[in-house]
Amino acid sequence: MEPLSLMFSGAFMAATVLPGGSELLLFGFLTAKPQAWVGLLIAASLGNTLGAMTSYALGRVGRKVITPEKLASKSTSTSLNWLERYGYWALLLSWLPVIGDILCLLAGWLKLPLLPSSLMMLIGKTLRYGVFIGLFFGGSEMLV
Repeated sequence: MEPLSLMFSGAFMAATVLPGGSELLLFGFLTAKPQAWVGLLIAASLGNTLGAMTSYALGRVGRKVITPEKLASKSTSTSLNWLERYGYWALLLSWLPVIGDILCLLAGWLKLPLLPSSLMMLIGKTLRYGVFIGLFFGGSEMLV
């Protein structure tokens, strides 16, 4: 498999139920080939966003079996409060560890609109990977 498809699938899995360090994978690929940063940024962002949208879809389906009373954990109630207060804008934080996955799941559970929710996830995740690339691989060596 080529690095872009591995990056995409690794980022996808990291955003779903499987824990994973997509940043570690991105770091490895960038270390080996820093000039590929644009493609890797796109692959990581799209993969992670589609993984988050999978969580959104699971939340939508889960609404049929999970009542509000079952959403009692602290991280769930915090995420639920953010989504109820800020709506799909809270999904800009979908990149956060642990709570980001819950935000995506609950966005589906709350039936937030799919298109703006997906867009907020994409923006948040792209910014996260962009900042990561800038911090660790910024500078002229990426353009070589």
